[in-house]
Amino acid sequence: MSNCDEPMEEYAEPVEETNGHSFYRVKQRLKDRSKKVAQTKEILSKQAVQTKEILSKQAVKIAKQAEEHEKFINKVTHLVGVLGFGGFCFLLGARPQDTRYVYCLFYFIFVPLRWIYYRYKKWHYYLLDFCYYANTIFLVDLLLYPRNEKFFMVCFSFAEGPLAWALIVWRCSLVFSSLDKLVSVLIHLLPGLVFFTIRWWDPATFAAMHPEGSSARASWPYVESKTYLWTWLFVVPLVAYSLWQLLYFLIVNVLRRQRLLRDPEVMTSYRELSKKAQKANNLWWRLSGLLGDQNRLFMYIVLQAIFTVATMALTVPIFLSYELHVAFQILKVSASVWNGGSFLLEVMPRQVILKEKKKKAEVQPTETQVDQTLEVQPIQTRLDQSLHHDAAANNSVEIVEASQT
Repeated sequence: MSNCDEPMEEYAEPVEETNGHSFYRVKQRLKDRSKKVAQTKEILSKQAVQTKEILSKQAVKIAKQAEEHEKFINKVTHLVGVLGFGGFCFLLGARPQDTRYVYCLFYFIFVPLRWIYYRYKKWHYYLLDFCYYANTIFLVDLLLYPRNEKFFMVCFSFAEGPLAWALIVWRCSLVFSSLDKLVSVLIHLLPGLVFFTIRWWDPATFAAMHPEGSSARASWPYVESKTYLWTWLFVVPLVAYSLWQLLYFLIVNVLRRQRLLRDPEVMTSYRELSKKAQKANNLWWRLSGLLGDQNRLFMYIVLQAIFTVATMALTVPIFLSYELHVAFQILKVSASVWNGGSFLLEVMPRQVILKEKKKKAEVQPTETQVDQTLEVQPIQTRLDQSLHHDAAANNSVEIVEASQT
């Protein structure tokens, strides 16, 4: 046994050395990998910052070029808007089941363009509003889950609830010559029209409403009870709205608070509405100040929540009645057209006058500066001549004195 133990003792130290060496190599490899991961993260973060800066610069450049050709763009927008509106009305009658694809195409084209323009104007926080949150959910429903009845009811509540009534309450104007106003109206109006066609005019919906072998009109989606109806048209949408409100508050009022405080030109919905309400001293301004100026943001959230609850509750009778739903579509379109006429006849002339005044104010200082420079130049030349004459006289006197000495 002693003879056998001796070799084991001889090999014990090399084994320990090799184990220690392998452990050191593994540790070194882990350190190298962690360094590589850290370097990769740093490179990716730098690339992300550079990409963001490039996109922001391009957005500003495109927006400035658009402003330089504003009149031409307004004419093109008016032409395309009128033709597009007529084409959409034709599509409603000819192929109502295809209106959803027109809406999706509109979203994919004009929302990115709006981001570019709003980024330049410092209005990009508007894109965090509920209407864009809801429109993104509509895309998911229409493209990925078009036959999910519960999801459809949630989207119906959004489209014919807060979005539709915002069109009326916030006085969105259908102005074909203004791309910004046209997109604002369509973001609130198109979803309701799309879900109206799916609810009542889609051939697949008609097949569900008129089962074979039965003359009775069936409900679609298949409403099992009033509890089922209120759950998916009111309770679940309200939970989804509350989730948006929480996320919006965290992003705008917590994470980006310092950014907004540093730059008062950056606009959010609350800033814009409070600014307009204060200027007009209207009902919204008085209601938001019930708890004092320091609690206006809280009151704004409460008032918006009340508005959302009320408008979502109204979607239940609209969902059940075809006649009521048709009347609501007419009301929305009429309100936006009326507001558009008011804007063209009352607001736009004032804006044109203000623009002309600004241009004159910019031109007048330059003209006065030119006049001042023209006036200053002769005075300076006369001063230079007199100084030169005095210097010459002094030199002659010095020469005479020198000659006398």
